[in-house]
Amino acid sequence: MLQSQKLESLGVLAGGIAHDFNNLLTGMLGYASLTRMRLPPGDPIGEDMKRIESAAMRAAELCQQMLAYAGRGQFEIQPVELNVLTQEMAQLLATVLSKKAVLKYNLTAGLPSVQADPTQLRQVVMNLITNASDAIGERSGVITLTTGLIDADSRYLTEIQTAEELKPGRYVYLEVSDTGYGMTDEVRAKIFDPFFTTKFTGRGLGLAAVQGIVRGHKGGIKVHTQPGRGTTFKVLFPALAGDAEVVRPAAQPTMTGRGRRVLVVDDEEDVRVFARKVLEIAGFAVTVAVDGRCGVKAFTESHAFSLVLLDLTMPRLGGSEAYREMRRHRADACVVLTSGFAAEEATTGFKGKGLAGFLRKPFRADELLKTIFDVVGP
Repeated sequence: MLQSQKLESLGVLAGGIAHDFNNLLTGMLGYASLTRMRLPPGDPIGEDMKRIESAAMRAAELCQQMLAYAGRGQFEIQPVELNVLTQEMAQLLATVLSKKAVLKYNLTAGLPSVQADPTQLRQVVMNLITNASDAIGERSGVITLTTGLIDADSRYLTEIQTAEELKPGRYVYLEVSDTGYGMTDEVRAKIFDPFFTTKFTGRGLGLAAVQGIVRGHKGGIKVHTQPGRGTTFKVLFPALAGDAEVVRPAAQPTMTGRGRRVLVVDDEEDVRVFARKVLEIAGFAVTVAVDGRCGVKAFTESHAFSLVLLDLTMPRLGGSEAYREMRRHRADACVVLTSGFAAEEATTGFKGKGLAGFLRKPFRADELLKTIFDVVGP
């Protein structure tokens, strides 16, 4: 119970910090992409703007790690074959290995796919291999990456650390074993704490992010370790039954607002101004509101808005309440929700209520326009 409360409180803290940073990064990334969009082709300043965008995206990835730790990561779910994913990472994994470590593969053929975000799974593999390499250190050792399929019953699942109400059934597993130093019970109890490390300096969220990603994918982690005899991390993901439908990206629309009106509702000034400038360049007429209450007032005073860009978390009146009021005034209200949280979590209260779309923060100018035109048409 204490461990659960600890994870809950740290998750709330990490999620809150990541949310606030995502708002700041929306302004940074947005204005950099807007500036680059305004520059003539070949302008050397464009390269500087690209570097700013790249730095902002790396910061956004750190926020996603924090949200993953909180179990609130942004996942782009699709069928993933673990064997294919690990084989594609072979060259990349070789770069993080200790010079005296050897990486061996023991992949079980014919495994079913798992429903997961491939980018997040790559992060899990990379973190586990890096952790195993650090455990071996300067002495010679072997790291073994194993995949397989297990039919787990309720008794087996109760032995899995960080698992949350896993259901008995078939699980595809990824196992990383090392012949390193192993861990004491004291160290093992802290390995999923953010920024905890046995080295002189920490590398980031590490295993804490792994835990959050696995929890977000409805999986679990089993850890076996013994001082002087190495450590094994076994990560389980529910096996996917049947083939999932392949979603093809929509064609890029022609960007012309043609004088249509858009209402931007966000409590962050940088986000409001950035969105207004981008949409006006595309030909939209834009009205901004500083919070949900002002947004509802502006919406009810005019029937001319083709679309509302609505932030989820705001003072006075949040996005869900503002959306409800707008729909009460006009049943055909066209609203795109924005948030730094995962789409599945952010839109939970909007399911079946006619939400037109979702845009995750931080976003670039081109991402904003694509989302808007996907909804209102070219």
